[in-house]
Order: sequence, then C-alpha cells, then structure tokens
Amino acid sequence: MSVAEDRSTTTTVISPIADPAPLGLAAFALTTFLLSADNAHWMTAASGAAWLPYAFFYGGLVQLLAGMWEFRNRNVFGATAFGTYGGFWLGLAFWARFAFTHPLAGLVGIHDLGWILLAFAIFNTYMLLWSTQLNWAIFGVFLTLEATEIILFIGFFTLSAGATTNITIKIGGYVGVLTAIVAWYTSAAGVTNGMGGRLKLPVGRPLVGQR
Repeated sequence: MSVAEDRSTTTTVISPIADPAPLGLAAFALTTFLLSADNAHWMTAASGAAWLPYAFFYGGLVQLLAGMWEFRNRNVFGATAFGTYGGFWLGLAFWARFAFTHPLAGLVGIHDLGWILLAFAIFNTYMLLWSTQLNWAIFGVFLTLEATEIILFIGFFTLSAGATTNITIKIGGYVGVLTAIVAWYTSAAGVTNGMGGRLKLPVGRPLVGQR
C-alpha cells in the first residue's frame, strides 16, 4: 500500500507476477527430502541417487528461477534465499556427479562435503536471523535447515577423519526430513493463502516486529 502526498488517496500496488515462493519452497522441500531419506538410511532397497537429477532440475533450476522472479517482485530476502539454494543444489549435484566420482576423491571428497555444508551453514545463520522478521513458517524452515547443515557438516568431518560410524549423518538425515516437511507446509500455505479461497493455512506472525 502506498499513500499519496495529500493522504487522501490510497493506491494498491499489485505484483506483476504470482508469488514464486511456494514453487521455490516446494522444489527445495522435495530435493531435501530425497537426499535426507538417503542420509537417514531409509532407501535400503533403492540406489540412493534419486535426489541427483532433481537437484539439477527441481531443487536447482526451478528454485533458481523462483529466486530470479523474486527479484522481479523486489523481494530481496526471497531472491537471495532461492537464488543461493538453487545454486547450492546445482553445485552439489555437479560435485556428486563429476567430482566425488573421481578415483582420487575418497575420504578427501567427504571432507570437501563437510566444508561445503559449513559454508552454507554460515550463510544460513544470517538468513535465519533475518527470517525472524517474516513469519513462524519461514523461520521454521531456516531453523530446521540450520540444524541439518550443522549436524551434517560435523558428521562428514567426523567420517572423513576415520570414524567407523556415521550415526551423526543419519541423525542429520532425520532432521533434513523434518526440514522438508516444514518447507512443504510453508509452500502449501503460500499456495492456498494466495488463491483467495476459504481454505487457509496459518503461518504465524513475525518473531521480531518490523518498523
């Protein structure tokens, strides 16, 4: 909403495009779920690589597009979040497909993964702080994601150091599944709340009030 200079007229500003956030969240949720299910050792009768093509196309490309549309909506938070995690999935898929499969990768490659997750945990920390100005649902996505990244980078550093068990990675998988569920809920809320119908899903108020 914007108010004219004489404060007698109120003008409603309508976004030129639909909200891309539900799409970006859905892409993030599904790809996170597939990888986390493998980390949690749920895919005992599967290859465990189901996440890889979806990291290229859904979690990567689609989420990156959502980020670019958020720029069009002048949403700096959404553009930064979706653009970054779209790049994350594309980079992770490229690394898993072309770098980690190198014969010399081995435990060194697992150590690389620990550094990747540490770097994104640092990025996610300030995004988590700024998400407190949005709503509980978005905050929940970044909170669970923060826990996932921290647990996993500890797990991969420990595994690369020669640990005989990967229980920490398994726990990270469970927390990652929780992250996916929260992101799916937030996506579903964005879809139904943006339709203007009777069915609404609560997302909560900002934790920190905005000026």
